[in-house]
Amino acid sequence: MSPSKVPVIALCLAVLALAGQAHAQQASSGPSPEIAAQIRALGPVVNVPAVNKLYEPLLARQPTANVTRTNDIAYGPDERHKLDTYKPEQASSERRPAVIFFHGGGFIRGDKAERSNIGYFLARNGVVAILSSYRLAPKNPWPAGPEDVVAALNWVKANADALGIDPSRTFLMGESAGAAHVASAVTMPRFRPADGLGIAGAVLLSGVYDADLEFRAKKQLGLPTPDPRNDAYFGTDPERLGAMSIVLSLKAPLPPILLAYAELDPPQMQIQAGEMFGALCRAQNTCPDLLWMKAHNHGSAGSSFNTEDDTVSRPVLDFILSKQR
Repeated sequence: MSPSKVPVIALCLAVLALAGQAHAQQASSGPSPEIAAQIRALGPVVNVPAVNKLYEPLLARQPTANVTRTNDIAYGPDERHKLDTYKPEQASSERRPAVIFFHGGGFIRGDKAERSNIGYFLARNGVVAILSSYRLAPKNPWPAGPEDVVAALNWVKANADALGIDPSRTFLMGESAGAAHVASAVTMPRFRPADGLGIAGAVLLSGVYDADLEFRAKKQLGLPTPDPRNDAYFGTDPERLGAMSIVLSLKAPLPPILLAYAELDPPQMQIQAGEMFGALCRAQNTCPDLLWMKAHNHGSAGSSFNTEDDTVSRPVLDFILSKQR
């Protein structure tokens, strides 16, 4: 690791520690004590099957009434270019805000239907939700993800009338790999017009923002070699990884951003959340909103939407409803 990276990482960890202490005093208690205990027992790892099992009983009884769901609408030519829409059934005299959500899956797996709870939650609260799948690695390496984010956004804006949305109040939201794709599309000049994508904001949940660092620090961060996720999507050429790393490439102007990380995210993602926070602060001399997801791990935060645990969903909804272009 280059010497210049060392103070940056130290600063990132210090920022995250202070932010965590502040949010601990402001936020509600997080998941139920029973689920929180089981999440803590899992530790700071990515264990999707275990997290899904924890939230199955809660999601089995999630409210879905008064929402119209339409599945598998094509927004592009690839078989993965499909999206689902969730629209409030209650009539509205005004155009509604919209959120386009991109799922996680380590760049190599995942599907929009796995986060239907997010679609139902947003629609139940007056927001049109569009859940999008995207092309996966290794068949489709970088930059397929941000290209698909832009393609889905363009489709939504072109169909704003049919969706009943205000295109100027459209948000992008992603989780894990989806957060990386959204962050790339929003902050890296190669994927957007000079004046930005014309969105009202972006929500980033536990994303990957520094592929170069993860590759350099595999040993220190306990990452596998080869890495089945990052290597499949970003490749292994050290000369190219810097250009793929969001924290090294982002440029203003930027929309409002809510940057969220979990208390029990793996170390490499907590470090990158700190890097991302610092880079965003410096890019246009204003810092993004920061959400510390107490007692959650990598995956449980997304699973908590539309359940009794609103410690993540409520701040996300508040951010969306408070931002207008």
